[in-house]
Amino acid sequence: MRVLLAEDDDGVAGALTEVLYEHGHLPTRVRRGEEVLVRHRQADLLLLDLGLPDLDGLEVLRKLRTVSGLPVVVLTARGDERSVVRGLRLGADDYLVKPVRLAELLARIEAVTRRATTPAAPAPRTVRAADVEVDLDARRVTVGGGEVRLTTKEFAVLAALAARPGTAVSRQQLMDEVWGDAYLAVSRSLDVHLTQLRAKLGRPEVLTTIRGFGYRFGG
Repeated sequence: MRVLLAEDDDGVAGALTEVLYEHGHLPTRVRRGEEVLVRHRQADLLLLDLGLPDLDGLEVLRKLRTVSGLPVVVLTARGDERSVVRGLRLGADDYLVKPVRLAELLARIEAVTRRATTPAAPAPRTVRAADVEVDLDARRVTVGGGEVRLTTKEFAVLAALAARPGTAVSRQQLMDEVWGDAYLAVSRSLDVHLTQLRAKLGRPEVLTTIRGFGYRFGG
């Protein structure tokens, strides 16, 4: 498993890296919260210390959860109830207080990843809203029975929304999926592609803007 370890203490990071290697994982250590937001797509699990030098770990977790469902285990010296509750409410899958027993840490990692990889019901691959039909596998879009030609990026934006019909999708999540990283993506690019997409579909009611959050396909 690829484990992203966000830890600014060299001694702690060294010990954790060694244990993870010994148990068959591939750890990558980063020291800053900004690095987590840039590199999270390269990992299967995040071990997150809250005391990072640039961003508070809880803020990193909040930002991460707007774009990713990556399993996160918080590993920190903050053991007060308020921090634990905030961490879990912000989307941490588990919360461990230092010093932690390494055997327990490995068991918690295993449990979190087992839950995360439980197979879900397959999503529908052809999605319809009004007379707009999106075939996600064939990458084909029809409106009123006629095919509409989209660019690669336009289809990627539409597919990211159509894969969750009737569900609000945040701008950050769209940028993360289409451009590879919401932290680096240019928000204006999303606006331009959505404008072009709406013009080509000619069905403004199919792509709904949710003010201050994002967009929804259908529903």
